[in-house]
Amino acid sequence: MELFTAPWWSALLAIILIDLVLAGDNAIVIALAARNLPPHLQKKAIVWGAAGAIVVRSLMTIGVVWLLKIPGLMLVGGLGLLWVAYQLLADQGDKAHDGPVASTFWGAMKTIVIADALMGIDNVLGVAGAAHGAFDLVIIGLLVSVPIVVFGSTMVLRLVERFPVIIKIGAAVLAFTAAKMIVGEPLLDRIYGGPNDLPPAQALHTAAEWATYAVAVAGVLAAGWWASRRAQAN
Repeated sequence: MELFTAPWWSALLAIILIDLVLAGDNAIVIALAARNLPPHLQKKAIVWGAAGAIVVRSLMTIGVVWLLKIPGLMLVGGLGLLWVAYQLLADQGDKAHDGPVASTFWGAMKTIVIADALMGIDNVLGVAGAAHGAFDLVIIGLLVSVPIVVFGSTMVLRLVERFPVIIKIGAAVLAFTAAKMIVGEPLLDRIYGGPNDLPPAQALHTAAEWATYAVAVAGVLAAGWWASRRAQAN
């Protein structure tokens, strides 16, 4: 993917939206991890914990980008990302954020790194899918996501609370990204076409591709809405 082209900018926008909508819970738990430390150690724990989180998330993201090149894993990753998008809408946010608490500096730093590694899987998968193997976008995604997760919990929450539509937009972006991963799966070239696609078949393959995008986005939004309504009714 060439730098600063329209596809590059659209992928970057998708990565930023994914970072915003998936960072909230991560940021809260990480912020709470150091809440029992003395004030002079809290900032230090978060800064050094952030450094560790950057290393761990970088390795995870590079690993996911490499794994998604294995035949079949683009399909698995796309289906997994569809589930993440659905859960984003189905979650009513009624869970108490009683995240792990540490009483020592090293305990807090370890908690921050582990929490980011465990809870950042959805974010890593989303960024890797949206980047389509472009490592410059992967790096930008990491640079954007880590400050949001570690330092931006209040900002993310206020933004989402003020503009709830961001959640729906983010879920739609995740669903579209998941569909692109599925469409890009080499094992499905007979359905979506490949680099040697002949003109007579291009129309059918293009129709199948856009139908997949539409079903993924509409299906996630509809399923999320239905799950949310059922949860409110109960």
